[in-house]
Amino acid sequence: QVQVVESGGGLVEPGGSLRLTCTASGSFSTIEIMAWYRQVTGEKQEMVAAITPAGDTNYADFVRGRFIISTDVAKNMAYLQMDDLRPEDTAVYFCNVNFNYWGQGTQVTVSS
Repeated sequence: QVQVVESGGGLVEPGGSLRLTCTASGSFSTIEIMAWYRQVTGEKQEMVAAITPAGDTNYADFVRGRFIISTDVAKNMAYLQMDDLRPEDTAVYFCNVNFNYWGQGTQVTVSS
C-alpha cells in the first residue's frame, strides 16, 4: 500500500508565496517521477511540474519562472515553491508518484 500526502496549502494574497510538500510512503519499488497537478472544480486537471530523482524537471508554461519543484530522494518527498501567486492559481493541488499514486490534495486560494 502506498500513501501520498500533501501539505502546505492555504490562503494567500496575490503576489504572495506558498510551499507545498508531498510525502510518499509504503510499498513501492522505486520512485521514478514525482509531479504536481492542479484542478479547479468543474475543470480539467492540469500538470504543473514534475521531477525525477536525478533532478530533471518539467514545468507547465503557466508557472514557468514562478514555481520551482524540488525533491529529497532519501525522504521520498517533493516540494513545490510557488512565488508571485495569482488568483488564477487557485485550485486543489495534487501530488502524483510514478503516474500511479495520488494524494488527497491541498487547497490553494489566492485572493485579496
